[in-house]
Order: sequence, then structure tokens, then C-alpha cells
Amino acid sequence: MPSSSRHPDLPTVRDRVVVVTGAARGIGRATAARFAEAGARVLVGDLDTEAAREAALAIGAAVGDPGRVRAVHVDVTDRASYAALVAEAEAWGPVEVLVNNAGIMPLGLLLEQGEASIDTTIAVNLRAVVTGTRLVAPGMVERGRGHVVNVASAVGRVGLAGGAVYSASKFGVVGFSEAALGELAPHGVHVSCVLPTVVATELAAGVHATRGMRPCTPEEVADTVLDVVRRPRFETWVPGYAKALFHTSNALPRRARDLLSHALGADATLTHVDTGARADYERRAGR
Repeated sequence: MPSSSRHPDLPTVRDRVVVVTGAARGIGRATAARFAEAGARVLVGDLDTEAAREAALAIGAAVGDPGRVRAVHVDVTDRASYAALVAEAEAWGPVEVLVNNAGIMPLGLLLEQGEASIDTTIAVNLRAVVTGTRLVAPGMVERGRGHVVNVASAVGRVGLAGGAVYSASKFGVVGFSEAALGELAPHGVHVSCVLPTVVATELAAGVHATRGMRPCTPEEVADTVLDVVRRPRFETWVPGYAKALFHTSNALPRRARDLLSHALGADATLTHVDTGARADYERRAGR
């Protein structure tokens, strides 16, 4: 997997300030660890303060430098809370990288999903990405450098039944990111999207990958995020071959695309889930 020792010619993240949201668990925690291992100064932002502290302590101990990793409480749906996270980061140094990773995935049929669940999904998954980008981008533009990495999803390109609102929020992240890149790139600021398929985390509990695909690990996604910062590009899928499958399918007529989706079991990925395995997560994600 990518590492600074294998890519000495790539831009370094050593001693740069990196903010990762939703970093107490899963993809966010793995991403914070990867940046810390690469020598960055990392802020572990999460709504769960105790879990964030535990993650920061564990990552700091693993890299042999506890002072390199800090835990910060953040509610990404609250602009003031997000602004306080950025202010704490900037007191440490200019924010060079923001990883908008915080996200939730309540699943259910569109006509059965509650209004509060819909509002929270959009607030966490999409509105917070806009908020975070707007908070860090002015300083990045002023310095003429910086990188915002938004963790979207494969369903930000392929809408699946059973996750209409979640998919809409991730489609929004991709669209927002592409437009933001057009505005910020002339000022030296990169904006990227990372699109994982099913990842073996609590968020995807009870969800089965489509035929021919295995669930990827949080560490694989984290490696991709770090590599995207070192070698900027707009859109990267995890695993990489999923992008080719998407483009191949997307070139087909709708009827053929639906038949392929059914053959792969993709059309049932978010409708035929293990509700028992997801019960605890759904309870917390619904807030």
C-alpha cells in the first residue's frame, strides 16, 4: 500500500495539520492513523468525545509521539462546533488537509423513512461537507495550497433502492466537490472524492457486497485517502476495479443495466440487509 518510504518523490504531509471528521472509528480512525504514521499532526474530530480520545491516544502511542494526535469534540451539523474544531486546528498550524469523513447511513424504504432520519442524513452527509469546506478553504486559498478530501460512496454514483436519501446525500457530495474543485483549483486548492463500495465497518453492518466484490477494509480506504493527497486527482473508487464496472454498466441501455444489476445482486444490496445486525447502529444513526 502507499507509504512515504515508497513514494519519496511525492508531496510530504510531515508536520502538516490534518483534520479528520468522524475519526473515532472505522474509516476515519484508520485515516487519522495513516496520516499520523506519515508524520502529520492530526486532529481526530468526532461527536463521541470519549471514543475520539481513545482513538487519539492509541494512534499517538502507535506512532511513538502522543503529542502528534489530538482529539476534538465536533458536531458537524452545528456550524459553530465545526468552526471551533477548525479554530483549534489553526491554533496548531494552518490546516493543510481536511478529510470530510463523518457520515451516517440509515437504511429503509423511502416511504418508510422518518423525517428526522432524512434531515439528519442530509445534514451530516452533505451539509457538513459544505460547511467544512467553506471553513477551511479561505485560508487555503490565501496560502495558495491545501486539499479537501470528501469521503463519498459508490452509491454517490449508483443509486440503490433502500438507500434513496443516503444515495442522494452522497450524489450531492460528488456534485458539490466537482463544482468546488472548479472554483478552488485555480487558487492551488485540490478537492477530491473517495468512493468506497461496502466497507467492513459498523456503518455497513448487515449489508452484503454485490456478487464478485468483497467488502473493503477501513485501512484500504485510508491508504487511498493518503495517496490522493500525495497524488491529487478528483475521483477514486475503492476498490479501484469498481469504477470500471460502474462505467461499463453506465454505458448500457437502462434495461440492460437493470438486468446486470439484478444478476450481480446490486439491486437488493440495501433492501435485503440483516436488520438484526444493524439494529444498534440504526438506533444511534437515527438520532
